[in-house]
Amino acid sequence: MRLKITFLLLLFVLPLALANLRVGFYRSSCPRAESIVRAAVQRRFRRDRSITAALLRMHFHDCFVRGCDASILIDSTSRTPSEKDAGPNLTVRGFELIDEAKKDVEAACRSTVSCADIIALATRDAVLLGGGPFYAVPTGRRDGLVSDPDEVNLPGPTLSVSQAFQIFRAKNMTLNDMVTLLGAHTVGVAHCSFFLDRITSFQGTGRPDPTMNPGLVAKLRNVCGAASASNPDPTAFLDQGTPVTVDNQFFKQIRLRRGVMQIDQELANDGLSRRIVSGFASNATLFRTRFAQAMVKMGRIQVLVGKAGEIRRNCSVFNPRRRAF
Repeated sequence: MRLKITFLLLLFVLPLALANLRVGFYRSSCPRAESIVRAAVQRRFRRDRSITAALLRMHFHDCFVRGCDASILIDSTSRTPSEKDAGPNLTVRGFELIDEAKKDVEAACRSTVSCADIIALATRDAVLLGGGPFYAVPTGRRDGLVSDPDEVNLPGPTLSVSQAFQIFRAKNMTLNDMVTLLGAHTVGVAHCSFFLDRITSFQGTGRPDPTMNPGLVAKLRNVCGAASASNPDPTAFLDQGTPVTVDNQFFKQIRLRRGVMQIDQELANDGLSRRIVSGFASNATLFRTRFAQAMVKMGRIQVLVGKAGEIRRNCSVFNPRRRAF
């Protein structure tokens, strides 16, 4: 009797264990999957190094809504809006790269590799090309069946450290994870509209944010003052030191009061996060190690595995639903 019960338990537990993410998930079903995605990223990176920042942002914005399920890739229709329509996602880019990689993968292995896994793999490859660490990406995610703009609740640029941490903690991420992942601002840009108050009238005081280096205030005023009809909302690099390289320079910059967005500067000022920032600023290897770990951890947030969700044939649309007869 005990043997029978144990066997029945294995029938239920074993499929769940097999369904977990694992490195090399496609080793048998699509052996070239990772190399195909890598080739697509390399082609794009050769002409556009900013793709590293774009993919990091896409991956983050995807995982922090419904989990890492590629719901951010779904196009809106005239009847149904998607996450792409949500305010924080209007400046997310790089979708065409994911589509290109998916098309190439589909040509090799039809309906096998998820769009969610392609985002995770492409981001890892772009981080490596941008000078960051290599990390093995566990795969086996499946694509979600819902994309709702009303569910997009991401940490904004004016949040305090404690406010931002509430959002990260809800996803089972630690404070160290949060500081590490915000270190992705070592690459990329911010539109002036996200920090204009800091260089003009911070919190209605009529003066710039006193926590920002005066030299940076003057520099950003020049950038934003160049707005025109063709470029109404200019951008500034988030990392004033090495803006297209994934390194620990961002943490050095915010310790010098050269954080562009308020949340970035808060990391160096707040007692909760100051020590973590100092550790990363003084130890490049520590940041690389923790960044790799935090990216893998983020990539596991609320993933769909096993028979959940679907493997989309086209990343921007859900698969046609089969009719029940």
